[in-house]
Amino acid sequence: MNSWVNSKQRLITEVQTRGVRLAGAEQECTSRRGGAGPSDHQAMVIGDTPVMVPVHTHSVMTSPFTLAAGDGEKLKLLDRGIPVTDVTFAGTPRFYALSTADGIPYSHIATLHGTDVLATTVLQTCIRYQSRRKTCKFCAIGQSLAAGRTIAHKTPQQLAEVARAAVELDGVTHMVMTTGTPATPDRGARVLCESVAAVKSAVDIPIQVQCEPPDDSAWFHRLKAAGADTLGMHLELVTPALREQMMPGKAQVTVDDYMQAFREAVPIFGRGQVSTYILAGLGDGKEAILDTCEKLIEIGVYPFVVPFVPIRGTPLEDHPPPDRAFMETILQPLAEKTVAADMRAESIKAGCGKCGACSPLSAYERAVDAGT
Repeated sequence: MNSWVNSKQRLITEVQTRGVRLAGAEQECTSRRGGAGPSDHQAMVIGDTPVMVPVHTHSVMTSPFTLAAGDGEKLKLLDRGIPVTDVTFAGTPRFYALSTADGIPYSHIATLHGTDVLATTVLQTCIRYQSRRKTCKFCAIGQSLAAGRTIAHKTPQQLAEVARAAVELDGVTHMVMTTGTPATPDRGARVLCESVAAVKSAVDIPIQVQCEPPDDSAWFHRLKAAGADTLGMHLELVTPALREQMMPGKAQVTVDDYMQAFREAVPIFGRGQVSTYILAGLGDGKEAILDTCEKLIEIGVYPFVVPFVPIRGTPLEDHPPPDRAFMETILQPLAEKTVAADMRAESIKAGCGKCGACSPLSAYERAVDAGT
């Protein structure tokens, strides 16, 4: 058996970068194709850790990982045919069986991420996505809308209805609201305020909101007053030239713009309650990512570094994902930095960093805490 299998965080890293080849439809469970957020993934539980694992990407065809029948609901994760650990699937949530009074399936309004996170893209359209010159080359926000698996705008009332059901029927513990960027200076903050307020009036659940930095820092106060517990503003990439290449529209909001927005938001939401996604494997070097993460931690922002996953139907569908060795050179020192700053995933009130299923970072943090 490969020596790295003895390390849980290394196993999770390998599975997330290589993906798992499914034998057939019988091994598909609550997987997602296209759309915003973790796409072409399936939620699996490795040990006691929820992991979003690529299963529908082109690169998965060369993965050494497969699944085989195990005991009861458990499956065996195989590496080149050798059993390495038991896994289970996150079950299909019961709220997926329901629809609104006007016939819209609840799953078109919000979906389960990981095992206990409700996620929604309030606006399933984006000014960046409409133009080939401006679109982020890794983004698939329009795919699920085009396929009829979601709706363009989820109303506050719909979100409140689905959130209540997800909490009551499936024990969902926190919620993520992201949005495509509209053609307004608030960059989605306004619609998020309305959505959060409606959900909070219906059910007591911690909520993370995600948008690009709005034009006016007063929106941070408004989001907090509406009931948002945490905030995500996602850099995606950290090198200016690479940002212009990979996301020419979004790159117009510069890294300096983001850093200023972070400085304004952290005093409102609290240290460690503002986070940012950084995609590793698209060209940013280890030093550039870690240097940026140090600056973010100093401000009080949690740097959620995730391995890039190429999504079918995007310009980068054939771009190779990062390998485990590259991810380890980032995640190990980063976990040491977040733990030293007392800024761990487990301390985040709601959102992607708290869930941790899209990155092994929280597993590395636990290993640092354990001294392993």
